[in-house]
This record gives sequence, structure tokens and C-alpha cells, in this order.
Amino acid sequence: MLLEGILPPITTPFYPDGSLYLRKLEHNVALYSRTQLAGMVVLGSTGEAIMLSQEEQREVLGTAIAAAAPDKVMVAGVGQESVRQTLAMAETAATLKYDAILVRTPFFYRGQLHRTDGPQVEMLTYYRTVADHSPLPVVLYSVPVFTRYDLPVEVIAELAQHPNIVGIKDSSGVVERIAAIVKATQFVKRTVTVTPTFAAVTERMLASQPTNSATRFVAAEQLQQGNSALAVAASPAAMKTRQKEVGFTVLTGGASTMHAALREGASGAVIAFAVCAPQCCSEIWTAWKEGDQGLAAEKQERIRQASIVVGSQMGVPGLKFACDLNGYYGGRARLPLLPLTAQKQQEVTQRMADIRY
Repeated sequence: MLLEGILPPITTPFYPDGSLYLRKLEHNVALYSRTQLAGMVVLGSTGEAIMLSQEEQREVLGTAIAAAAPDKVMVAGVGQESVRQTLAMAETAATLKYDAILVRTPFFYRGQLHRTDGPQVEMLTYYRTVADHSPLPVVLYSVPVFTRYDLPVEVIAELAQHPNIVGIKDSSGVVERIAAIVKATQFVKRTVTVTPTFAAVTERMLASQPTNSATRFVAAEQLQQGNSALAVAASPAAMKTRQKEVGFTVLTGGASTMHAALREGASGAVIAFAVCAPQCCSEIWTAWKEGDQGLAAEKQERIRQASIVVGSQMGVPGLKFACDLNGYYGGRARLPLLPLTAQKQQEVTQRMADIRY
């Protein structure tokens, strides 16, 4: 499948007592669906997936997909510590009609899993087994800020050969590493279905198309002239598609270095800052896609400092407060994450002053 553009890892709203606030999740997803975003990632790191029970994760996945527009690519974060648990969540995502799954590197037994003295047999086994049995395409997820582990480039290159592993989200923030991953996986070539304008075609998009088989008959008394006649409703045109050759998808997780990552071959970005400023982030992608590097650089500079302070330094509480400023529901993170102090709230407000969409 085609994965490109900006996909925010959306937040998970909570009531003040910490329970899921699903109505606000619907609200946010409906708003994101009306933006230029390519899609959304549900239950990524910004979604506090690690804080939720598996039953809560299923509720969030179900609510988000039901509220999303059919033309948005929907990716479910399903990574768990064991292959068995990850595949159980992958099955849930497939039942709900998600388009792909995002699978972070397991990290709890890091001494045995994150070896530096030899072949990464455990990590290769984990991802290959998940990919062998997953009903949905797999996107690798390397997020060293949380796992203290960078999935090695040579391991990514090996995994890229698996037909059900379609890409990676790399959140190292290191542009040189993005370039290395792109170079190491450039041999991968696959054919995918896209629209005539080379936009993604999702299973949900195809399923939402009206059927052409229904012929509607109208009774004579319903006709304006009262004459006995047969009226046939015009059948809507089926969606037109075409084929496109794509490579292994590399998505950056660094908002402050997104433009540089795109220049090095990244296909798009899954960036936390897009949850509170989707339009500003999309403008960088659009300018780059249209070949206007000067404008892309200008748009990148506009969000650079705010994305570092609000997204990287303040994390989920900062992003949720910024969401509240920009019309999306943020609210509080789940304990033990604490809300921002008044001083930090003021700083976020100042940083976001000219980033209002």
C-alpha cells in the first residue's frame, strides 16, 4: 500500500478521572478528517498506548476508525512485548478495517533483545513472525527516546525484504540515519494500487463506494405526468485506480527535521506536533511535494522551535495543552504524567501564538 504525507499520532482523550473520553476522540478524528492530512496513527506513543489496557486499546481503535473519513489512511499502533499479544491486537485492527499496523520494538527485556555483540536474532524473529501472521501490512517503529534502542539499519534492510513489511517510522530524529535507511532499502520495489492522481487507495475507501448493481423502479403514480414509465437511477461511476511502483516506505518521526528527511528520501512523516498543528505540518509536505524547496524550508522554520519545546521537551502534556489552544480536545494525560504548570502553559501559549492551525 501507499504510505506518504503527514499522519499525526493522535492523542487519546481522558476524563479528569482518567477514564476514556471517547466522544472527544470522535470529535478530534472528525476534525483531522477535514484537513489535508494523509491519515492518522491511532495508539502511537503520543496516544499513550502504553497506559491503556488491551480492552481500552480496542475501544480506542474502534471509536477512531468509525469517526474517520474513508479517504484517510488509518494505521493502528499494536506493538506489545510479545508476538502473541501483538498479533491479537493486529487481528482486532484488521477486523476494524485499519489499513496497516505500526509495531514498536519490544524493550522490557532489553538485555536479551537489544544485542550489540552479534546478529539481532531475537528482533528479526519477532518482526518476521508478526509479519508472517499479520492480516495487515506491518510498519516497523523504532523509537529510541522511549525504548533506548535504535533498530539497526542492517536489520531494517533484512526485514524490508519481507513482503508484508512495507515501511518504518524512524523517530531517531537523525537525518543521516534516515538517509542510511533509504539507501539500504532502495532495492525493494513493489506495485501498489493508487488513484489516478497517485493518492493512496485504502480498503475502506473501496468498501465505501456505492455498488453499481442496484436498478431503481419508480411507480407510475410517483411520476410527475402520471404516465406509466420506468425510471432507472444512474449508476455511480466506480472508483478509477492505477498501479504505481513504490519502494520501502521510510517515515520520519522528527518534526523539527522533517524537510531535511524528505530531501533524503523519506516518503512522509508521523510527527507528534501534527496533532496540534496539522495544517502547518502539511504545508511543509505540500511545498516539498510541489518542488518549492524555499517555501518548504520557510514552513519548516516556522514550526521548528515550537515542535522541539512543545513536542519533544514537554511531551504528551505539552501537546495536549497545545491541542486545547487550537480547537482540538487535549485535556490531561494519564497519571503519572502530570499537567503543565502555569509557567509551562504560558510558554506553550507563546510558542503557539502564530501556529493556530
